[in-house]
Amino acid sequence: MEFNHLLQEDCALVEGFLAACFNNRPQYGQIYEAMQYSLMAGGKRIRPVLTLETCRMCGGDVMAALPFACAVEMIHTYSLIHDDLPCMDDDDLRRGKPTNHKVFGEATAVLAGDALLTAAFEIICEHADGLDPKRVLAAMDCLSHAAGAAGMIGGQMLDMDGESRTLSLDELKLLQSLKTGALIRAAAELGCIVAGGDEATRQAVREYAQCVGRAFQVRDDMLDVTSSAEVLGKPIGSDAENEKATFVSALGLERCGQLVDELTEQAIAALDGMKDTEFHIWLAKQMAGRES
Repeated sequence: MEFNHLLQEDCALVEGFLAACFNNRPQYGQIYEAMQYSLMAGGKRIRPVLTLETCRMCGGDVMAALPFACAVEMIHTYSLIHDDLPCMDDDDLRRGKPTNHKVFGEATAVLAGDALLTAAFEIICEHADGLDPKRVLAAMDCLSHAAGAAGMIGGQMLDMDGESRTLSLDELKLLQSLKTGALIRAAAELGCIVAGGDEATRQAVREYAQCVGRAFQVRDDMLDVTSSAEVLGKPIGSDAENEKATFVSALGLERCGQLVDELTEQAIAALDGMKDTEFHIWLAKQMAGRES
């Protein structure tokens, strides 16, 4: 199957599942409307696709991995809602639309983010029937660790602490590995866990995702300088405006471009010896060259 077509099929699975997640729920004010507003606002869906395709690569059932994939996307969406708040990055635009707090107000946006974080684990529990409980527990452990203070939240804290000062390259790598990288690693590892992959396979998947995640962030930093709000669907230049340390400010655009290529090759090398890696290799290269 042509890889772009497979990507579209995966995204359609994710969109369908997410669209139906909160049907027939009791309505309390605008909370579900606010959750769905950001959850269904588009986006690349790279994290859930990584879960699905890593499960497939490891010989598992993609449909069994779908709730886990969508749980990752819920957590990612919650983090974006909170990142955009005035007390954080104070952004007005996300994926080409007004940010959640601009539509629903700050208090509802906070609650919508909180609710999506909680719903991620609720969705896993609701759809875990038939899967080995040990795999479910391992998946919950993996995802909660990646989303919490030792993962994404810790990275966000380092990002805030780093404003208005120069970070060393090592500090920047740590920040990225937590704020962006932790959830990308978890997304890939969840697919491996659901498929019953052994520890050696999980380690290879983690290494792949670590490199892809860092390349993704370096490319993101580059696009914040070189792209436009119309192409990206969000404000550009906000990193410099908020005096945030980035890979571009640390290394310059030319070196960042080289680093993206190096990390992509390292990601591909991490899968050496595994079967059915073609999609992952293609995806790594696609992400390295993305323009949005």
